[in-house]
Amino acid sequence: MVDIGRGGMAGVADSGYGGRAASEPSVSSLIGGIVTDVQELSRQQLALFKAEITQDLRKTREVAVSWSIGLAVATVGALMLCWMLVYLVNWATEWPLWVCFGIVGGAAFAVGVALFFAGKAKLQSFSLIPEQSIHALKENVQCLTTNRT
Repeated sequence: MVDIGRGGMAGVADSGYGGRAASEPSVSSLIGGIVTDVQELSRQQLALFKAEITQDLRKTREVAVSWSIGLAVATVGALMLCWMLVYLVNWATEWPLWVCFGIVGGAAFAVGVALFFAGKAKLQSFSLIPEQSIHALKENVQCLTTNRT
């Protein structure tokens, strides 16, 4: 007779598994667990990769929109200021207008080139390659390959 009390199945003896404990997993379940873990790790790695790419693209888009709007407004303002400066130089020096346009245009060109190279340096300061994902992927591959021995 089996006594089922507060503790569950108290009177049940060895169930006849040849001395093997019921909590010990089989080789096939271990391999299945490893395959499942590798699949889950791959899914997580892909999700991290996609998140980094999305974040980098969002930052790039924000920079592009900001540059476009800023460039349009600055262009209108710069044209007006340059036109004013030409007439200011002409008024102050009484040089011909073509000389005044050349002076102001040359100065504006020099400033534009300097700003272009400053923007280029800033663009090169961040990478579009998802470095965290690549580093984590390398670690995972290294861990999987070194544990095979």
